[in-house]
Amino acid sequence: MNQFTTFGIVETILSKLPWTLLLSLIAFVGGAFVAGLLTMFAILGGKIANVGVSVVISTVQSTPLLMLMFLCFFGLPLFQIEVSPLLAASAALVAFTAAYLTEAWRSALKAVHAGQWEAALSSGMRHDHVLLAIILPQAVRIAIPPTVGFLVQVVKATSLASIVGFMEITRVGTVLNNITFRPFLIFAIIGALYMALNLPISLAARHLERRFNFNR
Repeated sequence: MNQFTTFGIVETILSKLPWTLLLSLIAFVGGAFVAGLLTMFAILGGKIANVGVSVVISTVQSTPLLMLMFLCFFGLPLFQIEVSPLLAASAALVAFTAAYLTEAWRSALKAVHAGQWEAALSSGMRHDHVLLAIILPQAVRIAIPPTVGFLVQVVKATSLASIVGFMEITRVGTVLNNITFRPFLIFAIIGALYMALNLPISLAARHLERRFNFNR
């Protein structure tokens, strides 16, 4: 690396921003996919399935995200599975995202009045048809605001990927600080970037919450 001017520091940090965005996208899309499967399994699989999903969610939520990353990065090689920093960080963040989104989506489904289940089932509809045609459209409206809002947590959580050596903006900021000894400038830039990423998402979540507020 050359001698770093302020412009050089900004340019270097911005060069790693796409990796932060990529990791956020992988975590959110992958977590949402897993959460969808777990939610459907819990709802359609009966009491045993519901309890099993609850145990998985509680286990992941009770484990610090940093520990999940360590387990993925250092644990999988014990089983002869080579893991890159990107794969380890992605796996941990997908598990983290899936656990919280499953809880939010399952709560949204439960928020739909139970009488609608009973009325539809009594009319002869199958359980899965009731879920897809009647319950799910209402639950989606309830779940959208917290889901979008949780994306902010996912973006901020990507900063922990630096601990396993993944070169996103926090990691490159640490490296730059060790070279230039300008921590205030470097981490002020990184903080501003996180704010620029998260503020629109927070505003969108608030807008959706007002739009889908059932109490209005």
